[in-house]
Amino acid sequence: QVQLVESGGGLVQAGGSLRLSCAASGYTFSSYAMGWFRQAPGKERDFVAAINWIGRNAYYADSVKGRFTISRDNANDTVYLQMNSLKPEDTALYYCTKAERTYYSGSRRRGDFGSWGQGTQVTVSS
Repeated sequence: QVQLVESGGGLVQAGGSLRLSCAASGYTFSSYAMGWFRQAPGKERDFVAAINWIGRNAYYADSVKGRFTISRDNANDTVYLQMNSLKPEDTALYYCTKAERTYYSGSRRRGDFGSWGQGTQVTVSS
């Protein structure tokens, strides 16, 4: 079955950086777009970034554009989220997810993704 395991979260000061990783297994990784969502306490799970199957096209929420970079390594079934210039409002549980279908055109809808990881906590102190 599909497994997604996130790592790399932690506590960082505002302005700092973190790199999240997500190791995928149980399916043909290179056939599907991958995404990152985040959920702060008491809030909805929101789209952060996504990348198409070959890594050529990336999509970002406006709130992270220019600060976060999503990338993937199809040889090692891993997707990354490099987060720079972190802000306290970036504090959340970050989830890795796989697109539901092989066709992906940049949707930011949670319903177009399935198979979620357990999440990794990112806390940014001011």
